[in-house]
Amino acid sequence: MVAALALMLVQSATAVHAQAGVDAVSQRTFVQAGQVLLDPGSGRVERHKTIVIESGKVVEVRDGFQGEGQVVDLRDRFVLPGLIDSHTHITFESGPSADMDSVKKTSVDRALDGVLYARRTLYAGFTTIADLGVDPEATLALRDAIAAGKTLGPRIIAAVVVSAHGGHGDIHGFRPDVMRLLAPPGLCSGADDCSRTVRQAVQRGADLIKIASTGGVMSNSASGVGQQMSDEELAAIVRTAHRLGRRVVCHAHGTDGINAALRAGVDAIEHGTYLDAESIRLLKANDAYLVPTLLAGETTRQLARSAAWMPPAVKQKALEVAPNMMSALKRAHESGVKIAFGTDSGVSHHGDNAREFALMVQAGLAPLDAIRSATVWGAAHNGLSAEMGSIAPGKIADLIAVDGDPLRDITELERVGFVMQAGHIVKQ
Repeated sequence: MVAALALMLVQSATAVHAQAGVDAVSQRTFVQAGQVLLDPGSGRVERHKTIVIESGKVVEVRDGFQGEGQVVDLRDRFVLPGLIDSHTHITFESGPSADMDSVKKTSVDRALDGVLYARRTLYAGFTTIADLGVDPEATLALRDAIAAGKTLGPRIIAAVVVSAHGGHGDIHGFRPDVMRLLAPPGLCSGADDCSRTVRQAVQRGADLIKIASTGGVMSNSASGVGQQMSDEELAAIVRTAHRLGRRVVCHAHGTDGINAALRAGVDAIEHGTYLDAESIRLLKANDAYLVPTLLAGETTRQLARSAAWMPPAVKQKALEVAPNMMSALKRAHESGVKIAFGTDSGVSHHGDNAREFALMVQAGLAPLDAIRSATVWGAAHNGLSAEMGSIAPGKIADLIAVDGDPLRDITELERVGFVMQAGHIVKQ
């Protein structure tokens, strides 16, 4: 699966970006960088480098400012690899109309919303995202359109959601017959049924499987955030997905659901709000990642205090859950758990993704580690280290630039002024 996704990314890297008004990159481009973090893994800032790009890939990094023909002057900028957000919902954005949107909007409407949100996300410097589901038909269509160069946006690693009947991921808050009509395709009950649902998700084109072992804040249900899928269901999902070459990432807030999912062998925990010492032990033993989504917690906390449209059950969970997310990240990072950057954008506004960095720093991460979570660590989490995460020969030419040094002020990443995706300048 990783090889197939890598092939798709390479094909995307050489696709025509019609909106940019350019042909596929064949001539060499010379990007002159005043300061550049070529490899966030090393943390070494290089000065006065020229990044040579051909056919959408980096072919060479030279000392000094060099080049002829097509030269991109970033001599007064700080250059980094394109950013990776490992938890988004690119065809959705919460707000006062969200409930009625679920009744009124078709998958075509969602996909067209996604075109707008994807462009905002790309302009914010995020050249690759994982979408963890709302409407699989819309997301898979948008993924393929971006990969084919038909529209502009970050590369999408698309999940199809598998969740429990009546749990987080199901429809809540409407009368029963309406909820039956709106029920998403990925619902299951029992181990055998969940295995079948995973197979059908892969059949539909899922790049990975997203599950919800616990309740969720944004579900309009007063059912808490504890475990909702059984141990047997979780084990069946992971076993089936892994046999089919798909990773499994798991929405989990409550301690019981976090640990049950990790015992089942999931590849990542999304949120991880009430993780404990056993959660940390299992994350490390399984070589699994934590995707903390602090921005979602902060956004829902603020909305719970001010948004009249937010249902009471959601408000209560938001006020209880959000304050614990930052301390969970702090404990996990200090214990050596692997961290990948994720925002849960869609809960927050698309294009505001980089606000997550400052929250991560507030939780105790050094700015460099926050950047690593969205570059080298994010690439490793998604099985794409050979294609992205750093600026090196052979990797896709995804670059961003900011005016100041984000290692001194992480909020510089909220003001990305230059974006290159696969050798094409999409923002300058």
